[in-house]
Amino acid sequence: MAAVLLLLVCAGAALYSAKAQESYDELPENYKKGVDLAFEQLNSHSGVQHHFRFWKSLDKSEIEGGFGVRYLYHHFYMKPTTCAKGTTESRCPFRNDRPLMDCAVCYKTAADQIEASPKPYVHCIQKRRLTEVLLLMSHIVICSLLSLTKHSP
Repeated sequence: MAAVLLLLVCAGAALYSAKAQESYDELPENYKKGVDLAFEQLNSHSGVQHHFRFWKSLDKSEIEGGFGVRYLYHHFYMKPTTCAKGTTESRCPFRNDRPLMDCAVCYKTAADQIEASPKPYVHCIQKRRLTEVLLLMSHIVICSLLSLTKHSP
């Protein structure tokens, strides 16, 4: 009986993990680029000890600037995995004993490539370290300062 229960729990965890990877795979390419920027930033920090994967989107917005220019905002969670930091494996199982990483990115694309100017805003923080209201306000203020949320050509 215990073996059957353990098998069901493991199968559920595998399906849940696969669903998160599917959600990344289902993101539009322009949003994947922002998630990849956050992933690169997390991997470059010496204080980050875990490998992270995209978990789910909380908010997305896109403004057409004309002539193939777009301004994107994406607020999402990344979740730590059991794999070692720096791994290239994309199917690592999630850990449930560590907090989520709450991330927001704002950036400009032209011809579907991220532009260097204005510099993309990438901010990730452990979810438990900052209240949701303060975090959302900080994202909106920074993106507004970068003229990305209300920019028009």
